[in-house]
Amino acid sequence: MSLLARAGAIAAKGQWQEAADHVALDYEGRFLRRKRLVAAGGLAFLVDLPEVTNLTGGEAFVLDDGRLIEVRCGLEPVLSVTGDLTRLAWHIGNRHTPCQIEAGRLVIRDDHVLEAMLKGLGAKVEKRMEPFRPESGAYGTGRTMGHEHGPGFHVHA
Repeated sequence: MSLLARAGAIAAKGQWQEAADHVALDYEGRFLRRKRLVAAGGLAFLVDLPEVTNLTGGEAFVLDDGRLIEVRCGLEPVLSVTGDLTRLAWHIGNRHTPCQIEAGRLVIRDDHVLEAMLKGLGAKVEKRMEPFRPESGAYGTGRTMGHEHGPGFHVHA
């Protein structure tokens, strides 16, 4: 029985030079702590990070032997939304739905209920297969839903 290569650290986007291989992960797959992955070239490895991490693409898993495995955003089913973007963004945000905001469109994961709602609001909605990179949380980075007031201070009265 051979042991899996292990990735216990992440090299940040722009902080590494050359990867030995890459792995393409969808939005859900880029939120991980411990998981077995297989790189494009067939190398199986174990991601074993100290905490749950939100990857946005461009980072690299650092294997124990020093090799780097680049993280790429994989293709996934999304909805490309155009129309009155300010109004549509409000309705998407009101449903706490991850959203990728661009100059001429909004992008959300494919969801038939949201698709019907958006069309009902007058949006043009197109199904596509592309990488999904939604905005990070307003109170921090990644997928955080929490908030902070500063060190040692947390009162809600």
